[in-house]
Amino acid sequence: MTSSLNFPRVSVPLLLAATLFSSCARRPQASGAVASTAVSVPTPAPAATPVAPETPAPAKPAPIGDQSAAQWYLKDPELDKVPGVGATRTYAELLKNLTPTPIVVAVIDSGIDTAHVDLKPILWTNSKEIPGNGIDDDKNGYIDDVHGWNFLGGPDGRNVNAETLEMTRIVAAGRVRFKGKTAATVKPTEKADYALYQKAEKAYKKRLAEETERNKEVESMAGPLTQMVAAMKQALGTEKLDTVALKSANPDDPNLKRAIGGMLEMMRQTGAADADALLTQLNEGMKQERSLLDNSLNLNFNPRADIVKDNPDDVTQRYYGNNDLHGPDPMHGTHVSGIIAAVRDNNLGVQGLAPAPVRIMTVRAVPDGDERDKDIANAIRYAVDNGASIINMSFGKEFSPQRAAVEAAFKYAAAKNVLLVHAAGNENQNLDVSDNYPASFYMNKATVPNLLTVGASGPKDNAALPADFSNYSKKAVDVFAPGVAIFSTLPGSTFGNESGTSMASPVTAGVAAVLKSYFPKLTAADLKRIIMQSAQVHHTQVSVPGTEKTADFSTLSVTGGVVDMYEAVKLAQKAAM
Repeated sequence: MTSSLNFPRVSVPLLLAATLFSSCARRPQASGAVASTAVSVPTPAPAATPVAPETPAPAKPAPIGDQSAAQWYLKDPELDKVPGVGATRTYAELLKNLTPTPIVVAVIDSGIDTAHVDLKPILWTNSKEIPGNGIDDDKNGYIDDVHGWNFLGGPDGRNVNAETLEMTRIVAAGRVRFKGKTAATVKPTEKADYALYQKAEKAYKKRLAEETERNKEVESMAGPLTQMVAAMKQALGTEKLDTVALKSANPDDPNLKRAIGGMLEMMRQTGAADADALLTQLNEGMKQERSLLDNSLNLNFNPRADIVKDNPDDVTQRYYGNNDLHGPDPMHGTHVSGIIAAVRDNNLGVQGLAPAPVRIMTVRAVPDGDERDKDIANAIRYAVDNGASIINMSFGKEFSPQRAAVEAAFKYAAAKNVLLVHAAGNENQNLDVSDNYPASFYMNKATVPNLLTVGASGPKDNAALPADFSNYSKKAVDVFAPGVAIFSTLPGSTFGNESGTSMASPVTAGVAAVLKSYFPKLTAADLKRIIMQSAQVHHTQVSVPGTEKTADFSTLSVTGGVVDMYEAVKLAQKAAM
């Protein structure tokens, strides 16, 4: 095959960098390093209204069936030689004759698709609330909170979607408050706030410069890559440039041969199934980069003032928001919820880790941007007050100006025997030297007794066992759990892969829910201790995330291990004797 077409050169590293800023990467503690692959579940046709005899009724699509084979993280490290959590083995061998009890797991996140076929049956329902009557029947301060609450909503039903980063908010306020002042001239009572502002200002300027440059790079790649794909399709006489078509081509033209090699490498690095998927990732990256500049890093952007109408600085204010749990983009929360408790026995879609009596309470508090400390503190208190035993928190940020309010909520949860499970973050940093909030320690350096902080691990016990995006720490990350290519629920009754510590956290919360459901007398401290003591310790030499170094995997967290449900249940059984 010959061709005289021109093939623009596209930088592979730049393309890879762009795809890392896809919509998943922007979501707190989720990473777009692995491409999403969605599988649809057809919605059954509604009952047909009477029609003329010659008009056929719409056919019912066949259901999608069981997709649990795609859930590598359910496999067992001993039986399957895969560093999963051993859930399938645990149910088959240890739990088959035991009866689980009902418990509630709260998911503080972006929202949830409440109509999802694999999630709708496991939603927590507030039995004291009459749906849709506009009255706070249970007098808990939240009107019609049937399945949870949304702290990002307004009284008129609108919702915050995109938000600024916390550093942006600190800088915007600090430039007004400290204009013309220096460390030497601020009042003694303002010194701590001024120091925080200076730190945020430095981080903000650096991030703004980086994102501005990256935006230019991504935009400059779009045209050449689009041309390259079109030219290759024409030269190869195909509309689908997947690996099969590319590897089977044997052109004489050296330009085309080089372009094919480059395209295969880009698809390999980004996980794209074909060239069109590659373009989709790039375009998504462009949109997200633009959103970062227009929203997250925009000092004048403040949608909350118009929508929520609360005072974000008043951390004592609790009763605001609305009951819209779906929100503008429930992708992240839907995926997280499915990992924990998607229906296990319907032969449809995926299997959640937790058994049937476990229910998911949704608390929407995480926007496309940085969550606010006030919302997180209120979300924790709402979950605790309404019966949650475990709270999953797949979010995080670099600054926490109202940290005291969040810590007070942590202590409130501890007093009520509630376990908190938190994603360690995706900045491939050592949390011994870098900040990520909510932190693993209180401001007085004491350990939070009811908090588990979780890093992300991959599907092979090799150098890539720690996910390359995962934060790590011998002091601040308790344990790792599967967080790469995690197959779970997505909006619209679909299913797909996502990667991030956002996924590792609900894997761990799901294991905790299993323990609490089958052994209800376990306290929050017991759950934390059992999960840490039972973790499968690995001494594999691995690549340290974000560096060129290698290290023993066991040095990357407090336990040195990956969550192991099988061993955790055995420990729980001993504790129950």
